[in-house]
Amino acid sequence: MLFIRSFMILFLCCMTIRINLCFSSNPSSLRTLSVDGHFSFDDVHHAAKDFGNRFQLLPLAVLYPKSVSDIATTIRHIWQMGPNSELTVAARGHSHSLQGQAQAHQGVVINMESLQGPKMHVYTGNNPYVDASGGELWIDILRECLEYGLAPKSWTDYLHLTVGGTLSNAGVSGQAFRHGPQISNVHQMEVVTGKGEVLNCSEKQNSDLFHSVLGGLGQFGIITRARISLEPAPDMVKWIRVLYSDFTTFATDQERLIGAENTFDYIEGFVIINRTGLLNNWRSSFNPQDPVQASQFHSDGRTLYCLELAKYFNRDRADALNEEVGNLLSQLRYITSTLFQTEVPYIEFLDRVHVSEVKLRSKGLWEVPHPWLNLLIPKSKINDFADEVFGNILTDTSNGPVLIYPVNKSKWDNRTSAVIPEENIFYLVAFLTSAVPSSTGTDGLEHILTQNKRILEFCEIARLGMKQYLPHYTTHEEWKAHFGPQWEVFSQRKSTYDPLAILAPGQRIFQKAISFS
Repeated sequence: MLFIRSFMILFLCCMTIRINLCFSSNPSSLRTLSVDGHFSFDDVHHAAKDFGNRFQLLPLAVLYPKSVSDIATTIRHIWQMGPNSELTVAARGHSHSLQGQAQAHQGVVINMESLQGPKMHVYTGNNPYVDASGGELWIDILRECLEYGLAPKSWTDYLHLTVGGTLSNAGVSGQAFRHGPQISNVHQMEVVTGKGEVLNCSEKQNSDLFHSVLGGLGQFGIITRARISLEPAPDMVKWIRVLYSDFTTFATDQERLIGAENTFDYIEGFVIINRTGLLNNWRSSFNPQDPVQASQFHSDGRTLYCLELAKYFNRDRADALNEEVGNLLSQLRYITSTLFQTEVPYIEFLDRVHVSEVKLRSKGLWEVPHPWLNLLIPKSKINDFADEVFGNILTDTSNGPVLIYPVNKSKWDNRTSAVIPEENIFYLVAFLTSAVPSSTGTDGLEHILTQNKRILEFCEIARLGMKQYLPHYTTHEEWKAHFGPQWEVFSQRKSTYDPLAILAPGQRIFQKAISFS
């Protein structure tokens, strides 16, 4: 009898666990929620995809919110279900994440682009700003602000991303050396926390939440609105490319430019390995300073470093600008025959990557795996990194661009959640590769992932002090090592703003604790 009683108790406990688990993933409780938008429980497959095209985690439901209240109601409902529920929530913008960060396995994905609210508002006073929804695309913000002769100060290279998405990471491009990342150019935000609270935050109001969310990888709240700093927008951009054959000279010139008071408005670099007819390819968009010398230049089999520069101007200052640019270029030590220039409208320059997207989409080459690797390397170690990676590990750059440029740490706010190296100058190195589906060659996914692993292993062995940008780790210990001394604060902030670990499960930093009691 004692054995039978014990067996029955064990059986009932197991049934309780199963019932709890079934309850936790049952959509019926979500169906009863009163929201202005709507939930979809059937058409959810698109929410299991992202730009990386490597991870596919099906959610239980997709919320299409019409209001911030819809988002708050959903999160508050899951928060009130407590640890008996397995439900998690991921905010999905333009789905440009790389490793499933905006996915929620058997959870709720919130389609931020459907969020409706107050219209975008541009303030044109002494310190201009724009108020925009967290689901707004940067390209649309640019277009709206240009109507008032204004524009945000800091950008990403690709503008078809949402405000909430880039502010949850950092938002870096060639203007970051001067203005800092996008997270350094935000005045205030509206955020929905992991408890379903809707809070306004800024440096003066709920300042800890403000700094937590900026660069916080979606762990502390969903950004539903942001106030972004603006500056007068120029009409035109003088866009310049030059080549170097020596990495040290290339890096030294970049560092000189980002430290100068009178300099370019945009500074980026990229690495070119074994590319045939490189300068001929540039001719479709740029004009060579010396066409004869340019036609005699050969890039085959060589490792070259391109410095890409931009100077903003208004049409009435064109003559003065040419003299200014000439003076700046005269201080650089590039290969003289490789100077290419053009002039384009400001919006065309900022939205330049979209042109490539349209071409790739037309060829069916956009929705392929993108095993990108983004690293932040301290200035003192960049030569060691370049010697090994560009000298031994990479054999060509035909799988996608490799960006490399320095930024100033002084332009980053150390109170935010973003993790950067300790030195005053560090480099962003971005391997923006695309893999050919089903290929087993050097353009295949496995080859590129192996290459990425070799790069990461070298950084570890050589103790470069590298930090990942758009980080991806699979273990708790790796995340603790990534954050280093910031881990205590990061972990405490999680306990404060999302104690049940409901938000952004795809980052794999915290796992929702499930109670079976």
